[in-house]
This record gives sequence, C-alpha cells and structure tokens, in this order.
Amino acid sequence: MKNPSHPVVFLPILLSGAVALDFTIAGGQIFTPGFAVLDAPQPGTPLGGDTIEVALDVTANGKLQLPPYSDDSPSRINNITIFLYSYDTGRNFTITNGTASTNDVSLGDIMQSEPGSTVKHVKWNWPDCLIGDGKPDSADSDRGAYNISIRQNFRLNGEDHYTIFDVPISVTNKIEFTGNNPPCDSVNNPLLTPEDIDAESANSVGVLFAPGDATVVQQPDSAGDDKNGIGPDKPEANPGDGLGSGSSVVRWTPVTSWVALLSVFYFLIL
Repeated sequence: MKNPSHPVVFLPILLSGAVALDFTIAGGQIFTPGFAVLDAPQPGTPLGGDTIEVALDVTANGKLQLPPYSDDSPSRINNITIFLYSYDTGRNFTITNGTASTNDVSLGDIMQSEPGSTVKHVKWNWPDCLIGDGKPDSADSDRGAYNISIRQNFRLNGEDHYTIFDVPISVTNKIEFTGNNPPCDSVNNPLLTPEDIDAESANSVGVLFAPGDATVVQQPDSAGDDKNGIGPDKPEANPGDGLGSGSSVVRWTPVTSWVALLSVFYFLIL
C-alpha cells in the first residue's frame, strides 16, 4: 500500500457529550461512503447569502470517469440527490432530486452540470421562510440548525449502493429577499425519522477512496490500471473548504457548533 500524499485525519467531534461524528479528512477534503468527495461546506458553518453552495468532486479525485456511462458499466454514479433538513424546525427541503423544476425551485441532475468538470458546484436559492438575519428569534422560526444531506445512488464494481452523508450547518447568517426565493412549502417534504432513514445500514459500505484506500474501480477502458477520470484536474482545495460529517443524523445547536469548531482548531494546531 502506498503512503498517502496527504496525512489522513480521523477526526471525532463530540456533540453535547452524546453523539460523536467521525470525519475522514485529507488535503482539506472529506471522504464519504461513495464516489463523491466533499470540498465544502464545513460542518457547523453559519451559512447565508443569496444561495447555499455545496462543492463535490464526483470522480473520487479521478478514480471514476465522468458520465456518460455505458449501461453495463461495473462502476458508475446513477444519481446524487441533496436535501436540507432539520428536526428542530421539521423542514425537509429538496435542493436537487435529479429533475429540474420551473425556475430552478429545485435543481436538476448535478452530474450533467458543468460538463467536463470533476467538481460540481451546487448553488440553490434559499427558500423564503429562511430570509432573515441571526439566530431564530421565535419558536416558530424556520431558521437555525440544519443538515445538508447528500444521497448517493451508485454502483461500485458491480454492486449497487445507496448511501447518506449529512453535513451539519446553521442558517444564521443574513439572507435577503432576491426575487428568486422559492416558497418554502413548494420544496418541503415529509420528514422521516432517523429509524426510517437508517443511515447506519445504508452506509455499511464505509468511507471510500481516502488516501491509502486500496479499492480498485472497475470501469470500461480502465484495464485494471490507475487511469484518472476524464475532465480537467480538480482545483486545489482552498481554506474555505473542509470538514464533512459521518453518517449520523444529528440535531445541531449553537452550543455543539462551538464544541465542533474548538475541536477543529485543536487538531489544526497539533
């Protein structure tokens, strides 16, 4: 096994003494149970602005070719869907389910976006009920603690998988009306319980493709070698890129956000 070019950090973050999230981090990237590698955002990040943005490398840093895939390809991404949900507010918003809606209220297939690029930058307009500034100011506010949930439907060496990767964030920065904010109810879905989702079982494949992982991806024309996926190289991660979460479904609070950030600073200093 080759020594990884970047040190791999397995970073446990304790949340309120009850839940621990494990992150597999190397070179500023977070590796998931699937081909997608998360470049941004970091967990616990206060988000706002005109859009919410998620950056994903969909080739596992060049190990998988970009689409189109052949129907019989032993390795491929069928689709990636992304949701924004909160057990605190009861909201479950569709960022993308693979089918674009009118005016991009929900986005289309991200695998078809930015052709030729291995990194897909998902940018979605905040729904209108999240407009505001600061922490929730009332019990019925829809602002506050959320999870960006990245769902990967993929085939790896002839075996199909569906995995769930949650990134805790907080909707506490300023969000202004832009004229493109979809009505919240138009993108809201019923919220399943953690037991119904069963992320632990879904993610039994484990975290994949971190440096040092010996998994070989079978695909047409690869001939068992280490060919990179087609398309330009992924740009280097910048300081704004960073940590992701494990498969646990959590309720993120301002207190746990500070605990997480202090843990990150501690490991960075070391």
